[in-house]
Amino acid sequence: MTGSSTQGIKTVLHPVSDLAAAKEVYTALLGVPPQADESYYVGFDVAGQHIGLVPGGGPQGMTSPVAYWHVPDIEAKLAELTAAGATVKEPARDVGGGRLVATVTDPDGNVLGLLQDR
Repeated sequence: MTGSSTQGIKTVLHPVSDLAAAKEVYTALLGVPPQADESYYVGFDVAGQHIGLVPGGGPQGMTSPVAYWHVPDIEAKLAELTAAGATVKEPARDVGGGRLVATVTDPDGNVLGLLQDR
């Protein structure tokens, strides 16, 4: 099968109801302080992965953790996934710093994240 490849899952975002409490738990779990610590997002970089805490599920309304597959071309991967039967949940959007994110659902409604760094 041809198509655009992935660089693996490197980012997992978790919706949280209490950002301060979650930050303490994840700091203890990961053994490092957060690299991003804002009222709208707390992010940890550890062991080649990024773990993010999103209060209230953020603007995308996450209700469970979402794993983000890093891809070199997000639009090509979205086209490939929709051709294979996935449904776009959140089209590609710039979240700052040249980073694009999008989500799709598989035929069972599972949310898959895509992330492209420019």
